[in-house]
Amino acid sequence: MSLTRVHNFSVSLDGFATGEGQTHDAPFGHAGERLHEWMFGTRWWHERMGQPGGTAGLDDAFVRQFTPGIGAEIMGALKFGYPGWHEDPEWKGWWGPNPPFHTPTFILTHHTRPPIEMEGGTTFHFLDTSPTKALETAREAAGGQDVRLGGGATLIRDFLAAGLVDHMHVVVVPILLGRGVRLWDTLEGLEKDYAVEAASSPSGVTHLTFTRAGL
Repeated sequence: MSLTRVHNFSVSLDGFATGEGQTHDAPFGHAGERLHEWMFGTRWWHERMGQPGGTAGLDDAFVRQFTPGIGAEIMGALKFGYPGWHEDPEWKGWWGPNPPFHTPTFILTHHTRPPIEMEGGTTFHFLDTSPTKALETAREAAGGQDVRLGGGATLIRDFLAAGLVDHMHVVVVPILLGRGVRLWDTLEGLEKDYAVEAASSPSGVTHLTFTRAGL
């Protein structure tokens, strides 16, 4: 059965997945890169950047689960681009000509446009539809493999509220942001539907995994 998965999704101690004031030059607002520094120290990240070194411990083991078994991705409009990107017909995302997804990738947005084929097997498709319909489309494109939810927080919260997430990996980073976009709002009692495990890393982050009961 095709699963819906979330991987490497970082939040602050107070639950914010991005800071306030997102712009073209500040994709995560006032949070900067602080939510993702744990990832930048891993061997996996160093390999992606063509650099030697990096840690090979718990953080590296978790981050490597991002790709295996994934046949499609769904992301929100503000993961694909900055506020107002839809007014720029040349905008093709943050990731350059060869994005790291290498699958059909579906962007949920009220501002649709024709698909954009990128290098490496990524094609961006733009949908104005519900989480349920988007997941049906992505599963068909995934060809029996799993579908990854890439974020941001609003998209993942909507899929959680609709009961559509099978496995979720959240990384709690020991910083306080105070403002931005929170993940957990309106999801009271979510834990009752999942087996929840926690693992602390020497880097200071805590890895939480939520696996739907019965899987």
